[in-house]
Amino acid sequence: MQQKLKLVDADTLLSTPIEKTLFIVEGLIPQGVCLLCGSGKIGKSWLMLWLGICVAEGKPFWEMPTMQSDVLYLCLEDTLTRIQNRLFELVDEAPEGLRFATMCGKLGEGLEAQIATALKDFPKTKLIIIDTLQKVRNTANAAGKSGIYANDYDDISSIKRLADENKIAIILVHHLRKMKDTSDPFNEISGSTGITGAADTNLILKRERGKEEGILLINGRDVEFQKFTLAFENQKWTLIEKKNADDIRKEEIPSFLFRLVAFMKGRKEWSGTATELIAAMSETETSVNVVSKLLARFCEEVLCANHITYKTKRTGKSRLIFLTNDDYDTDDSATGT
Repeated sequence: MQQKLKLVDADTLLSTPIEKTLFIVEGLIPQGVCLLCGSGKIGKSWLMLWLGICVAEGKPFWEMPTMQSDVLYLCLEDTLTRIQNRLFELVDEAPEGLRFATMCGKLGEGLEAQIATALKDFPKTKLIIIDTLQKVRNTANAAGKSGIYANDYDDISSIKRLADENKIAIILVHHLRKMKDTSDPFNEISGSTGITGAADTNLILKRERGKEEGILLINGRDVEFQKFTLAFENQKWTLIEKKNADDIRKEEIPSFLFRLVAFMKGRKEWSGTATELIAAMSETETSVNVVSKLLARFCEEVLCANHITYKTKRTGKSRLIFLTNDDYDTDDSATGT
């Protein structure tokens, strides 16, 4: 006999205090499952080691506060010698709360019990790093499941249950496929969308071979889309610039809109066709056929934000554009129609 659904009504939910999402790194690494994906040998393990050090010491990570806690780092593609050499490069004194293992069981074959035991032995542990995801997946049983998507989703969901039940963050280091996707870099994550769909947070680390500068893209359920520009120097990733979703959105606005704002600064109003507007602005970088689309798309963000009212009307074969400067000052030196 199936159990009844456990229901909660909206009024009760609205009035009941609920514990907020725990953040290991404020605004970046929340409780749950986080994927860190990047090409091989790009510096993912160096980044994770530095993160583990910062969390174990309770020090800021790229100026973002961390919640000090013990850290378990499963370095499944490394040796203790290699880990030691990396520590030599990064710190003079290492925190006791950062612990390593180079071997563990696989999902469904002992990993869950090993993690449960580690959390019992070291209850202050709030961050677990598994480097890499592929090392703990049981690929032998994948054929018996209902497909690649289901297999991917089930594996990440199993790890997510561990994170949610213990209120910790688990970071899975993973790879990108070689085929690029210029429309959405998150589509480059190796495997099906079952992996990214089951994870709470997805991070993509990119750096061209031979170059120090790289980028980190962040997207998730509890974090906003962000883009970090980083530099990989002396085996450490340092932050150059951080942009949130609003910053990135503004970057995507064509510069034509800002030139139009400047054009309207000394004008009370202007009307005419897109062709006439391009001519009046002496615009050379924007084609006539996209003007109306750009004005409509970015009207709220750019025109209204600069007190410019935009209206349009079709007359015969032409579409007229009407622009009004609501901040027009009759004392402005530049005037025009």
